[in-house]
Amino acid sequence: MNELIQALEQLQAEKGIDKEVIFEAIEASLVTACKKNFGTSQNVTVNMDRNKGTVRVLAWKNVVAEVTDPALEILVDEAVKINDNYKVGDVCEIEVTPKNFGRIAAQNAKQVVVQKLREAERGIVYGEYKGKERDMVSGLIQRKEKGNVYINLGKIEALLAPKEQIPGEPYAMNQRIKAYVLEVKNGQRGPMVMVSRTHPELIQRLFEQEVPEIHDGIVMIKSISREAGSRSKIAVYSKDPMVDPLGACVGPSGNRVNTIVHELAGEKIDIVIWNEEPARFIAAALSPAEVERVEVDKEGFTATVVVPDHQLSLAIGKEGQNARLAARLTGYKIDIKSETQAAQEAEEEEYEYEYEFIEEEDDELTMDESIGEEE
Repeated sequence: MNELIQALEQLQAEKGIDKEVIFEAIEASLVTACKKNFGTSQNVTVNMDRNKGTVRVLAWKNVVAEVTDPALEILVDEAVKINDNYKVGDVCEIEVTPKNFGRIAAQNAKQVVVQKLREAERGIVYGEYKGKERDMVSGLIQRKEKGNVYINLGKIEALLAPKEQIPGEPYAMNQRIKAYVLEVKNGQRGPMVMVSRTHPELIQRLFEQEVPEIHDGIVMIKSISREAGSRSKIAVYSKDPMVDPLGACVGPSGNRVNTIVHELAGEKIDIVIWNEEPARFIAAALSPAEVERVEVDKEGFTATVVVPDHQLSLAIGKEGQNARLAARLTGYKIDIKSETQAAQEAEEEEYEYEYEFIEEEDDELTMDESIGEEE
């Protein structure tokens, strides 16, 4: 058993597993093994010497004047042979270590060590990946089952559920992909990493990786709106007036943003300049459309945007996508109108105002006429 002590000390040094925890687990398993293999119904405990590894099985019996249950009781005359101080009513400790118990102890010790080692390794992996929640990981696609994609991260497997997959994106075996860590669970079979390819913050992590200015905190991503697999918009701002945030994100010849687009299977990315003035920010968010003017209600978080007639469809986008993404990016409800529509509505409002004013004048004349008749 000295080899076991050496092994436990090595595990404690290399894996950080407290050997006292293993000793206690071995002792608990040996109590079960003792009752199972030797059919005892006694109240037994197992003590394992921490230095030598030797094992003793101890039974606890009540000291009585007359024995009715030999498994649980001992005569006072027998008890005093063990210790002169025992008297009726005391609990006597008796060694009942079975023959060949050393072999059983060794087998159980090995099983416990293996189990604790597995648990410790799972705990280490869980702790490592728990710290990566809300971060990005990279791995190889290992298999696909029932719509789920399983990604080998090296020490652990990640699950990419159907709802977290980019629509229409092919997932080939051994393909390397990057994903956003949603959650790390500690299940019965070990840690489980839940990842996403559709989460907006995946865009953030990809830009942090590709753009040194973002990684260093010089350029900030203020907001992101995304429809995974189709289009995303990001608003960027530079703390340093000498650094162009748009140019930093695009990169020389567009290589930085193109790398991200390629990673996201061709998803289009619009990069706009963030501005603390809502009107300017909303105008930028509607790019690539040109904007004539923006009227903002800051309290109601609504905005009316007027664009040239030929830019209306571009501003709204296919099935309203551009306007929808701009609204999410800015946090404002956006109403987009063409110049012609805005002019017509202005004329109608002016006509209604004049009509109401004339009516008010007519009412006043009628009142004057009626007063004159009375006189």
